[in-house]
Amino acid sequence: MSEASGPITHARVLKIALPIVLSNATVPILGAVDTGVVGQLGQAAPIGAVGISAVILSTIYWVFGFLRMGTTGLAAQARGAGDEAETGALLMRGLILAGAAGLLFILAQALVFRGAFALSPASAEVESLARQYLEIRIWGAPATIGLYAVTGWLIAMERTRGVFVLQIWMNGLNILLDLWFVLGLGWGVEGVATATLLAEWTGLALGLWLCGSAFRGNQWYDWGRIFDRGRLRRMMQVNGDIMLRSVLLTVSFTTFLFLAADLGDVTLAANQVLIQFLEITAFALDGFAFSAEALVGGAVGARDPGRLRQAVTVSGQWGLGLSVVIAGCFWVFGPVLIDLMATAPDVRAVARHYLFWVALAPLVSVASYMLDGIFIGATWTRDMRIAMLQSVGVYCLALAVFVPALGNHGLWLAVMVLNVARAVTLGARYPRLLGAVAAA
Repeated sequence: MSEASGPITHARVLKIALPIVLSNATVPILGAVDTGVVGQLGQAAPIGAVGISAVILSTIYWVFGFLRMGTTGLAAQARGAGDEAETGALLMRGLILAGAAGLLFILAQALVFRGAFALSPASAEVESLARQYLEIRIWGAPATIGLYAVTGWLIAMERTRGVFVLQIWMNGLNILLDLWFVLGLGWGVEGVATATLLAEWTGLALGLWLCGSAFRGNQWYDWGRIFDRGRLRRMMQVNGDIMLRSVLLTVSFTTFLFLAADLGDVTLAANQVLIQFLEITAFALDGFAFSAEALVGGAVGARDPGRLRQAVTVSGQWGLGLSVVIAGCFWVFGPVLIDLMATAPDVRAVARHYLFWVALAPLVSVASYMLDGIFIGATWTRDMRIAMLQSVGVYCLALAVFVPALGNHGLWLAVMVLNVARAVTLGARYPRLLGAVAAA
């Protein structure tokens, strides 16, 4: 019996999930080191330049997050169906798309940067330094986008230790080069950018090595299969649905921040602190959502409804258990975390006042996270897109009703309503998904 068709146990779910949780935990460290190293230069402008540049690039690259999710679902299904040739072809399709998109960004960089600074203006000094940073980092666009496909493929193959190794390598190398280039050689902002660029390209090289089995045989240059119209159309449909769903979700949280700004600077600052708790929740629950993606995808590919139920049940149990632990930690240790992130007494006081919302959030949100993983693994992305449209409609109604009446409490209540709506709209579609797999 192959590993893909083996029983879905708690140990198997943990084997997939824990490396993702650990690798996610390294992400904030890199940002802190980048800021800390540039901060040693003793000037405000370099810190602002690195910060605004990172936001611009992360926003650009975020659009291609669909490549990670779409690759996971499709490759997991191909693996579950025993179609090794298609798993290799899927990785190649993702890499080709990433290369084309990265090249486009390099060619259009002047236009992209001009538009970005028009939307997010900065002082002349900060903008000049930011352009120096961006003109170096943009050459890593093909590698950064390609890593989405690599990461998605590794998750689909249940090789999340590889994802962890990849993250540790990239972040570790980036930090060491930061220290050398900036503090040792005095390269300033350009040193930070060069360190990240080298980490991105070496990370892609390591990622391709970790995906070595995809390049066995001739599937990785079987151009007839790779460019098959039907398979390409399916890939684009899945990725397009995920992208639209992600845009809607991002717009929802952006609206949250904009409305918080109308409630005053202190409330805005407090909400910004509390949003970090939501980020921690997302990073932690991602591990079990990703395990659902890989295991559900395998079950759908094998057309095995029994294994699909197992995947949903076991991953869901761990996701729920972790959400309870996170909620408890936020409730007990939340005040300490708030004090670490904010020094202003009024911001601390307001953040504590609304702390119970972020302690409640993991319990309210866990079902939506897990159902996202289930539907991504099944590549029922059209349903995800429709469900998100419905959920955002409910969220807008909640904002209109609760914010005028309850202020910031109403704003946080609306976020809870959004996550409940996401769970309800997808949960209502789950029996049909299960029935479709059983009938296949």
